[in-house]
Amino acid sequence: MPTSDVHIELIPRPVAGSVDELIEGSTERRPFFPDDARSSSRFEWVTIGGERFVLKHVHLDDDFTMRVSGDLGCRPLRVWRAGLMDVASDIVDHGVVAMAAGDGRNGWGAALLLRDLEDELVAADDSLLPEDQHLSFLDHCAGMAARFWGWHDDLGLLAYPARWAWFGHAALAGERELGFPEAVPRIAGEGWERFVERAPRRLAPVVDELRHNPRPLAEALQTTPSTFLHGDWKLGNLGTTRDGRTLLIDWAYPGEGPVCHELLWYLALNRSRLPAGHTKESSIEAFRAALTAHGIPTDDWWDRQLGLCQLGALVQFGWEKALGDEDELRWWCERAEAGTEWL
Repeated sequence: MPTSDVHIELIPRPVAGSVDELIEGSTERRPFFPDDARSSSRFEWVTIGGERFVLKHVHLDDDFTMRVSGDLGCRPLRVWRAGLMDVASDIVDHGVVAMAAGDGRNGWGAALLLRDLEDELVAADDSLLPEDQHLSFLDHCAGMAARFWGWHDDLGLLAYPARWAWFGHAALAGERELGFPEAVPRIAGEGWERFVERAPRRLAPVVDELRHNPRPLAEALQTTPSTFLHGDWKLGNLGTTRDGRTLLIDWAYPGEGPVCHELLWYLALNRSRLPAGHTKESSIEAFRAALTAHGIPTDDWWDRQLGLCQLGALVQFGWEKALGDEDELRWWCERAEAGTEWL
């Protein structure tokens, strides 16, 4: 059980020893590819007892973020086994029914059995989010963080500095040597070339240095409060259950970190689908208000953590912003420049 500044009751989950054990009694298995999938992970529809489930195979051979962060123990499996997914179950539903260990090459992966979530996930299209769903996502993200406030990792999940290394120099060099088996790292390399051309001259070297070594950013953020992070609040992983909870799937990047990381990740990846009248600025204000409503005072640390995480978001996604429109790139660059003052 993780040591923490707060007491968290964890109820460990059992883990099957094999995929055969996990789906015992199944009558149908057929592969499919999700609309919003970015990695090469394998998915199957599985029918058990007349009910349809999703079987997802998670392995570093199929996911560059697992490779670059050395995830040999399969973090989603560790989080499930420890019971961390269930701590905020009144507001967040993970959709997982069961898991099996030892999947894939060298037994380094896991198989996840999820209920059929097709009708609950956010549609994989370009439509704007409904206002109440957007605000609910922000509120439930804040509420989940509040449950874990002061949590520190001793489960060996994602190392604190590694969160800003996904698209760093070492990560992309490793993928280049493998011949870019996944498209996103290759596109990121092209985007970083554009970033150097388009970003402010004084900012680009700072971002580039942090792409080489994110530790100064991580050490500055570690002077602010920590919590447990899911790590990937993108719309492809989100939905709303029939009882109004937030559906949050794909727990691939869990670990200790700053709550503003969740917020900035959400805004960076979902900005084109924010509801009409809701800006990044208003969303930041709503998130801070939600933290306060969940009992987390923010006066002493908010400006520092937000500024540093805005810089960190550009270290992660400057390549993506450089491939987009000028206004979006300028917004992130201006806030990242302000964030450098906190280093």
